[in-house]
Amino acid sequence: MNHNDNPNSTGTKTEKLITLEDAYSYCRQISQHHAKTFYLASMFLPKKQQKPIFAIYALLRTVDDVVDMAEVKLNNGLITSEEIQRILEEWKSKLTACYGGKTGNDPIMIAWHDTLKSYSIPIELPLDLMDGVAMDIEFKPFETFDDLYVYCYKVAAVVGLMTSEIFGYSDKRALEHAIELGIAMQLTNILRDIGEDVDRGRIYLPLEDLRRFNYSKEEMMQKKINDNFLNLMKFQIERARGYYRSSDKGIPMLEKESRFGVAISSVNYGNILTAIEKNQYDVFSTRAYRSFFQKISTIPYVWLKTRSGS
Repeated sequence: MNHNDNPNSTGTKTEKLITLEDAYSYCRQISQHHAKTFYLASMFLPKKQQKPIFAIYALLRTVDDVVDMAEVKLNNGLITSEEIQRILEEWKSKLTACYGGKTGNDPIMIAWHDTLKSYSIPIELPLDLMDGVAMDIEFKPFETFDDLYVYCYKVAAVVGLMTSEIFGYSDKRALEHAIELGIAMQLTNILRDIGEDVDRGRIYLPLEDLRRFNYSKEEMMQKKINDNFLNLMKFQIERARGYYRSSDKGIPMLEKESRFGVAISSVNYGNILTAIEKNQYDVFSTRAYRSFFQKISTIPYVWLKTRSGS
């Protein structure tokens, strides 16, 4: 007999129950691995806020990854779009059950359920997020900025609304500014990732904007940088910065202990736009990013700004 054999074993393996501490640790690891800017900003939040913030990020990241992986299988003919929708419906069912108090042995749902005991996050927000992620499955270009805005709202602004409940606020108008920050960050993502998206055969910028600057879809797919493209990029960067500027008005409306973390995240994300400019708007061959040193170098400025309440 093998020394590891157990004559009394039934042959079934008992699933290890995940503790609440394990669940939050799992969510934290996802945040730390996938979102460097986000994770750095979260380190300046009070300890009691970090755990629910990690739970929120882990859900959005995991659902996003599930869709991305399914998308690769779809492109290779290994899965149908209907099957992907079914996977998303399963996640929606898990979330609905979580709001009803049933988590199963899922670390993200366990962390979410615990978060919901202390913070009121309407289920419509994470459901909107899932609907937004689903828009990437069978991608259709956005004709107008209003169309793109809906996408940005669902995949990013709702995250701002959810986290605002964790941060706390003294004025309901803070939620409007949280939406603006989400829009600003997603526009930044889109501008940074233009080259990668072109490689996937996608253009996220509104087609009406391409026409406005006389820059064709074909030129975009050929990664052509000319004066029209530069003007298009300058316009998009200024649009994103407009949302950042307006979102700044909401930071003083947050609870004092939350302001610095939100502000540092906003500043560091907004600085990606500056990196694009320094790369002469070449988003096709050079990825705009901020080094760790560049990110932490903003700390004194942001600290003074948030402490002064301006």
